[in-house]
Amino acid sequence: MSESAILCVDDEVIILDSLREQLKRKFGTRFTYEVAQSAEEAWEVIEELNDEEIDIIVIVSDWLMPGTKGDEFLINIHQRFPKLKTIMLTGQADETAIERAKQKANLHACLHKPWKEEELTKVITAAID
Repeated sequence: MSESAILCVDDEVIILDSLREQLKRKFGTRFTYEVAQSAEEAWEVIEELNDEEIDIIVIVSDWLMPGTKGDEFLINIHQRFPKLKTIMLTGQADETAIERAKQKANLHACLHKPWKEEELTKVITAAID
C-alpha cells in the first residue's frame, strides 16, 4: 500500500469512478486513491488515513454537494492541513466561490466539468511536484 493518497470528493459516483480510473491510469500504484460522496464522508476518510499514517497529498473536490459546498470544505481542510494541495472540480461554482477558495483554501487549481483527463493529470502532477 502506498504511503501517499489522493482523495476525490463528489456526490456523483460516476464522477468518482472516472476520477479514480484516470488517476490510476496516470499514476499507477504510486498513490492510494480514496473517494467520498460528501464533505462529511471525506472527513471520515481523512481520519482513517491519518490513523494508518498515510499522507493525503491532494484533495480534488466538487463544489456543489449536499450539506457543505466545496469551497467551505476546502477552507476547512486548509485550516487543518495547510500544506495539502486542493483542487476544485465543478460544473457550477460561481466565481465568488472560486476566488474565496483561492484566498482562504490555497486552491491550487479549478477544473470545470466536463474535464479532460490530460488536464486533470497535468494539474495533479503540478500540485505534487
